[in-house]
Amino acid sequence: MVKRNTIAAISTPIGAGGIGIVRVSGDDALDIVKKHIVLLNNKNNNEIIPRMAHLATFNAENFKEQCIVIFFKNPNSYTGENLVEIQCHGGVTIANGILKTLLNSGARLAEAGEFTKRAFLNGKISLDKAEGVMDMINAESESEVKAGYNLLNGELSKKVKTLQDNLTNLLAEIEVALDYPEHDIEEQTSEHVYNELLNIEKELNNVLKTSKTGLQIKNGTRIAIVGKPNVGKSSLMNALLNFDRAIVTNIQGTTRDVLEETYVYNGVKFVLIDTAGVRESTDIIEQMGIEKSLKSINSADVILFVVDSSSELTKEDLDICNKVSDKNTILVVNKTDLPSKIDLSKLQFKHQIKLSALTKANIDDLKQLIYNLVINSEVLQSNLIITNERQIEAIRNALTDLNYAKEGIKLNNSLDLISIDLNNLWNTLGEITGTTSNEEIINKIFSNFCVGK
Repeated sequence: MVKRNTIAAISTPIGAGGIGIVRVSGDDALDIVKKHIVLLNNKNNNEIIPRMAHLATFNAENFKEQCIVIFFKNPNSYTGENLVEIQCHGGVTIANGILKTLLNSGARLAEAGEFTKRAFLNGKISLDKAEGVMDMINAESESEVKAGYNLLNGELSKKVKTLQDNLTNLLAEIEVALDYPEHDIEEQTSEHVYNELLNIEKELNNVLKTSKTGLQIKNGTRIAIVGKPNVGKSSLMNALLNFDRAIVTNIQGTTRDVLEETYVYNGVKFVLIDTAGVRESTDIIEQMGIEKSLKSINSADVILFVVDSSSELTKEDLDICNKVSDKNTILVVNKTDLPSKIDLSKLQFKHQIKLSALTKANIDDLKQLIYNLVINSEVLQSNLIITNERQIEAIRNALTDLNYAKEGIKLNNSLDLISIDLNNLWNTLGEITGTTSNEEIINKIFSNFCVGK
């Protein structure tokens, strides 16, 4: 293990709370902490036993604190180094005071994600598992937690290792065929390699298929609520959110900007976008809102096209209909609590629902319809869901390398050339787990972590 200097940081959120944790990692971690603690009720001659919680007094520079000290001896720690956790009372002053004392005693402040980066560099965690840690920390829904946990649990690493092992076996077969040309097995070897590549291609494509649902889990499905003024778009947003987020009046043009808010349904995150009513207007500010509405139509995953069932269709309704007819659109017939005057025969949409945003009738049905429209439940129940753009790009690059190898075999290229393509494929797969990633990629990934993790 490469020796590095000792780092320290607060690992819990700053603020009032029941507990705060200060973490120290490095060769001198225990020695630095021992300068400032006195063990209480200790029956082992002040010896700090690894993996045992010790009640202690921490002598900070300007105060004393009763705390719990736990020592994890290398390599049996999160970072793979000597690591000490000091569990103190929560609050801003105590944790900061302990950290300041440790920094003045030889430790340095950890960089963002440096504890997890050291875990990776010391072979305790792969790059995809580290990204799983970050996904769990940043999760805003249960589905994000699950996807992050499966990464952390090594589901992707296992898949990549299996594929790399298969490639290693193929490379060994090629070496045998090249070393013993008198056996004339090159053609048989090429055929076997090609068939195995088809299996690897199928596995990679199956993983890649989860990325569409995966990205929607991570980023949230963007739902644009569009329609002419006063059809109840803002009321619909409030009903879906179950609280009043948008201002609702009977004055046309009340919503002049795009409002965004998130709700979670069946453990999945959805991002609602309430847009300005689309109509012809001479008001400059309202025109700007309408332009944003039109942009939202193009960027959204789902369009909720809202019409007023208590009024007859107008040219404005039909114009909006033309703009969203080729999109992933749900026709929402609102205000069903009032007498109906609308002729829906002019609005032909595969997905439609009648509801009342005012009384919240059928709102849950709309949520389920949106969910069914964009979320693949089979993917959601699987043990491996790809939610990371970097991993998606690596899989796509791996498929490109694989296709080069397949084409080479079809063109009857020599096995030594095919082996170059297989080696490239092996290395590209290694970028997912970090076995072949460069320092720039590694630094970029860990810079997105919070300090103390």
